[in-house]
Amino acid sequence: MNGRIPVRKRLLVRLLVASVLIAVCSVAATAWLAVATTTRALREEQGQVLAEDMDVLARLSGYAATHADWRGVEVTVRDLADRTGRRIALTTTDRTVVADSAGPGTPLPPRAAATVDPLRADTYTERGAQRAGVDPRAVGPYRLTAPERAKLDKLAVVRRNCFARNGYHTTVVRAPSGRPVVTDVDGPVAGGTVPEECADGLLNTPTPTENKALDDLFARVTDCLEKRGTTHAPHSLGVDITGLGLAPRSYVGKPSPHDKLDGAAVAQHCTEQARRAQLDPYVAPVAQLFLGGGDTTAVRFDMSPANKAKVAGAAGLVLAVTVVVSAVVATRLVRPLRALTAAAQQPPERHVRVPVTTRDETGVLAAAFNELTERRERLEVQRKAMVSDIAHELRSPLTNIRGWLEVTRDGLVDPDPALLASLHEEALVLQRVIDDLQDLAAADAGTLRLHREPVRADELLGQVAAAHQVAADAAGVTLRTTAEGTPWLDADPVRMRQALGNLVSNALRHTPSGGTVTLSARPDGDEVVLEVADTGTGIAPDDLPHVFERFWRAEKSRSRRTGGSGLGLPIVRQLTAAHGGSAEAAAAPGTGAVFTLRLPAGEAPE
Repeated sequence: MNGRIPVRKRLLVRLLVASVLIAVCSVAATAWLAVATTTRALREEQGQVLAEDMDVLARLSGYAATHADWRGVEVTVRDLADRTGRRIALTTTDRTVVADSAGPGTPLPPRAAATVDPLRADTYTERGAQRAGVDPRAVGPYRLTAPERAKLDKLAVVRRNCFARNGYHTTVVRAPSGRPVVTDVDGPVAGGTVPEECADGLLNTPTPTENKALDDLFARVTDCLEKRGTTHAPHSLGVDITGLGLAPRSYVGKPSPHDKLDGAAVAQHCTEQARRAQLDPYVAPVAQLFLGGGDTTAVRFDMSPANKAKVAGAAGLVLAVTVVVSAVVATRLVRPLRALTAAAQQPPERHVRVPVTTRDETGVLAAAFNELTERRERLEVQRKAMVSDIAHELRSPLTNIRGWLEVTRDGLVDPDPALLASLHEEALVLQRVIDDLQDLAAADAGTLRLHREPVRADELLGQVAAAHQVAADAAGVTLRTTAEGTPWLDADPVRMRQALGNLVSNALRHTPSGGTVTLSARPDGDEVVLEVADTGTGIAPDDLPHVFERFWRAEKSRSRRTGGSGLGLPIVRQLTAAHGGSAEAAAAPGTGAVFTLRLPAGEAPE
């Protein structure tokens, strides 16, 4: 099968196409989900950010309300930044940094997010919403002493027990100043109605600390009212001017007929102004709050259950499509592999082949499997033929030796020197066959030992020619050597003489009297080429691919007169391969044959 696979048939391309289809489905589902949920998620995020802003502002306002300055606020700022994942910076009104979670040197945002002023800003309520006025946590001189708190706590317990006797379920909470307040669990006590036996007024009576602060406050309010000309007519203000749960105080004064505001409005204004002036020494200075900015802003989206359900549904749909597409693609890919597996599990002697149904990588694999099966079948045939050939090669000399020994034992023939020489020749034939088989077995197993050393190619050819000169003269064949330069080999000289000797013996056997056998050597790049050429009968084109097969002879009669054991040329190929080279044969009928050995070149010894 042609090894070139069309692009559209390649396994990689098919897998990429399947992946692209799955990716397109995923992108489409993701885009739809993004369009469907982004607006809602942004709205939810805006609400979350607003709530976080309010919480940050409330925390910092509470810190300002309970501290006379901003020293130590860095811990609170870092805690808020870690919890919200946002940058929080606090500066004075002239943008001098007081605390910054982003560290020194980081530029501030262009505008402040809010002003932290517990006396004037809309900052804090218990429910988290903003409201106008003074932060109720700013108590200043109204903070109770420990003995006063203990006395009021006892009164609060008495008041709560009184309410319990009258069927009211109440609880005691503590105001920022430390004053206990008895309240109904669900709101004000009985809608504002207090049982007569519980209305003793003791719990709401100001303590000495509070009276001192109230006297100072009243003095400030009176001074304000006098400046506005309202000090000559009495009137009463029924308001809690401290936010501490105390009973209202009355003022004496007269409104001016020329005042644009009525008496209650003027008193309220003076009260707020005096209260801020009274608390100002006890709270931190006004500061600017900066949120976000830099590279520390983190946007978080908390999806609603509906959006989570959409994501789960889209993910399930994409997963289902992925499974279906993958199953289809996998089935088409696995089908030929299963056929290959089933064929490979068949008994070896059946030589099963698989159909080639595709032109992709699996089709190439199936074709290669079929070629391997055919090669294995041929090797099996060769193995059986080799066993037969070995039996034949060993049977002939053994039969001759046995026959002559039997007739000699029976006294029919005398054991003269000629008979002994014949038996010795047959024994040498057996020894050569066994030695050749041993060399081939060692080469096949990779255990053939080579003793490499630098060898001159021209000297190697001269030694082989000298060893076969007597046989050449007897056959009437001219034996000569040629060499270009002095090429060197890194080889085992004994094994190389054996390989070249097999080639020369083969050439002398097939070259008629008057012919020529030439041994040549020449360098060719990083290789040395050794050639043995003869002018003999040549080799037919159909026989040329088989000359290096074991026990193969062009003469099928297996006559030693025209051929040897059939192991010489396979040994040549194995010995050449053991040296890292290759053996080739080229010939044509009637023109002789040329056997070429290509071996790695060596370096001349110094």
